[in-house]
Amino acid sequence: MENFNQNNDQKTNQNLNQKLVIEQSPPLKGRVRVGGSKNAVLPIMAASILAEGRSVVKEVPDLSDVAHMELLLKHLGVSISRDIGAGVIALEPAALGSARDPGERPMEIPYKLASAMRASFMIAGPLLARTGGARIPLPGGCAIGSRPVDLHLKGFAALGARIQSEHGFVNMSAGRLKGADIYLDFPSVGATENIMMAATLAEGQTVIENCATEPEVVDLAGFLNMCGACVRGAGTDTIRVDGVSGLRGGEYAVIPDRIEAGTLMIAAAITRGDVVLENVISDHLRPVIAKLREAGVSIEEAGKRDGGGADETGAMLRVSLPEGKTLKTVDLKTMPYPGFPTDMQAQAVSLLIFAEGTSLVTETVFENRFMHIGELKRMGADIKIEGRSAVIEGVKTLAGAQVKATDLRAGAALVLASLRAEGVTEISEIHHIRRGYDGLEEKLYALGARIKTVEA
Repeated sequence: MENFNQNNDQKTNQNLNQKLVIEQSPPLKGRVRVGGSKNAVLPIMAASILAEGRSVVKEVPDLSDVAHMELLLKHLGVSISRDIGAGVIALEPAALGSARDPGERPMEIPYKLASAMRASFMIAGPLLARTGGARIPLPGGCAIGSRPVDLHLKGFAALGARIQSEHGFVNMSAGRLKGADIYLDFPSVGATENIMMAATLAEGQTVIENCATEPEVVDLAGFLNMCGACVRGAGTDTIRVDGVSGLRGGEYAVIPDRIEAGTLMIAAAITRGDVVLENVISDHLRPVIAKLREAGVSIEEAGKRDGGGADETGAMLRVSLPEGKTLKTVDLKTMPYPGFPTDMQAQAVSLLIFAEGTSLVTETVFENRFMHIGELKRMGADIKIEGRSAVIEGVKTLAGAQVKATDLRAGAALVLASLRAEGVTEISEIHHIRRGYDGLEEKLYALGARIKTVEA
């Protein structure tokens, strides 16, 4: 683990010392393959704790968040081997053993490990169910807003766990968990996934109502069922989990990343390009496709080929904005799935900067997700923030400037805007982008973008 930690720190420091330099680019053209979903692979890696056997996960993107989850699981004693080039990771949690005596001291996650990534809390449910306890730092807020874990803890308590918070940690302990009826006050993706994982080894049936319906929840359920769990209803607002005595490992391929796909679709549109995206699931992109078409972007299904998990079919989408066709204004509001995803809001703002007229973008999911707008205004964007809404007046062009990525999706928005901006744009703090995009600059470069990574 020491060598891994050292290598991971070196990679993080390298990202901190780099920046992206982007020149106004020609229309992007060609084909690009979308990678595996970040928001699907992280909970699936956490869920591997539940299986008494080796799990092999395919289509794993090379992201710093994946590296952090790998380090966290290694701390717990999970044996991991990873082929980054092939996008495959093998996880063997044999060292965890089976459920412990509730009186025994639970496994503790150091604050430094947990604080590196919000998704670290996803190990709580699997660890509680598999070992009978856990001591995990309470996550704080993040750049885009507060994301408390109270719904996770209420769900664990309903399953019979004893919860105590002290000195910034949450202590959880239980014998075998008991199935329960759980209603979520908000359809939280993280809470839905964490409770669903914990319930797989509980005694009896657990019913989770008002749960999240995101494709990543469905993919996690697919992985759990492959391991021998009995999860029904994923993708609807009610999930039923019949507890089993144990899970086994197996092989599973995660779904394509719908946010990466949406980002690349906007890259094609913003440069008036003509790009074919391979390895996408069009049903997952319905709200994004609808809004892009409303803005005048042409999107056609270009064929089908095998996609990711849960026996889905991956489509190929052709995205274009012909020369001479103007972008139309669009009003949009972020909502839980199947509404327009909050993770695509910043990228949509970058596109609407170039629409003729006034667009209105309302953010309802996170309270502080307009941090990219200040940086876009430095490039010449005409945007006013009114409460939770951004009023965007279209402009003909932007000017390159020195800007910084304040969070993952804000960084993506700056990359997109820079492709259309006159002159040169330098984007610093790109470690945020590397959290959620596997080789974004390489993919854009292959399509004709004038983009490169340099030492800061």
